[in-house]
Amino acid sequence: MPEEQREITLGLLNAVHENSNVTQRNVAQDLGVALGLVNAYLKRSVKKGFIKVRQAPANRFAYYLTPAGFAEKSRLTAAYLSHSFTFFRNARREGSEILGFCEKRNWLKVALAGTSDLAEIIILCAGESKVSLAGILDTNVSDEPFMGLPVTNLLKKLGSVDAVVITDLTDPQSAFNVLSEYFPSERILAPDILGIVRNERNGRKREAG
Repeated sequence: MPEEQREITLGLLNAVHENSNVTQRNVAQDLGVALGLVNAYLKRSVKKGFIKVRQAPANRFAYYLTPAGFAEKSRLTAAYLSHSFTFFRNARREGSEILGFCEKRNWLKVALAGTSDLAEIIILCAGESKVSLAGILDTNVSDEPFMGLPVTNLLKKLGSVDAVVITDLTDPQSAFNVLSEYFPSERILAPDILGIVRNERNGRKREAG
């Protein structure tokens, strides 16, 4: 997907997430693009199952993100942030906060979910923390360790862990969803910058990290 297309799609999904009653004209003004272009992207998002449209009073429409829409928003956000300087600065801050959160609860053995730049940053943060990193959970298993940590596609191979931090930048929402099927969701943590939606049914409860 071209960069401009990603940015417009992400802007539209963010606008709908923040306000279901947002108008196409407002979105166009906020993004600095033509109204017709927003309409085209909206139709595309509806067709792809990212957005649902409902009739509202006064001949207006209300827009809602679907679970697929939340996942796509999370994916696009992660892809955008991973290429920005702000990402590295915020990732280090939030990584330290998450490890501090674990320390306070005596969750001292933690696994990461996803080999990425974010994982690398949190590994560096762990060097200044009491938290021990058991390894990295990743479906793309490699025989090579990642920054000295073992990589596996099975969490049990890392032994008993107290918590898991989402560090997948490809599709962090899916990583969270899959992991929460067999690991306590309250012990699955994620930086806010990933935009993880903990409860996709209401679409408003975010992971606080």
